[in-house]
Amino acid sequence: MSHPAKKSLGARTLVFPAPAWVIGSYDPQNKPNVMTAAWGGICCSRPPCVGVALRQATYTHGNLIAKRAFTVNVPSEKFLKETDYFGMVSGRNTDKFAATGLTPLGSDLVDAPYVAEFPLVLECQVRHVNELGLHTLFVGEIMDVKADESVLGEDGLPMVDKVRPLVYGPEVRTYHGLGPILGRAFAAGRDLI
Repeated sequence: MSHPAKKSLGARTLVFPAPAWVIGSYDPQNKPNVMTAAWGGICCSRPPCVGVALRQATYTHGNLIAKRAFTVNVPSEKFLKETDYFGMVSGRNTDKFAATGLTPLGSDLVDAPYVAEFPLVLECQVRHVNELGLHTLFVGEIMDVKADESVLGEDGLPMVDKVRPLVYGPEVRTYHGLGPILGRAFAAGRDLI
C-alpha cells in the first residue's frame, strides 16, 4: 500500500495542541500580573517541574527574573475572552485583573499571584533559566497544585472533563476545547503488546 508524501511546511512552531496557560507573577512593585503563554509543558517528574518559554520583551519575563516565582493558571473554556485578552495587552500599562473583573490571590508558597476563578493552578519556584533565542525557558519546580473541589474526581485528582481546559493551535491562532475521554493511558494499547 502506497502512502502519499507529506507536504513540507518548514521549521515552524506547528504542534497541536499547545496549552493556553495564564502565567501569574508580581512586578517589582508587587502588582499582580498575568499573561497568556502557549509555549509550555511538564518537563520533569521528580522533582515535579513545568517549563514555560517567554519572550524577553514581555513584562512577565522581567517579573520572573526578579521574583523567581510564577503560577500556571489553567483556564476553563468559559474564560476564553479573558485568556485571549491576557495575551493581547501588557501589564506594563494595564491592570489586567481590574479590566476583566477576575481576582488575584497571593500564593502562600511562592512570590506570585494566581487567578481565583480558574479551576487549576500550579505554584512554581523558578529553578532554571535558559536563554534559547527569542524565548527564555523558565523551569519552575511545582511547589503545590491547587484545584477547585468541583473539578476533582473520586480519586481526589482533577478530571480533564471537569476542568475543561482551553488549548491553543499555534500559528493557526485558534482556541479549542477538549473532547470526551477516548481511552485510558497504559491500557488502550494493551492489545498490541
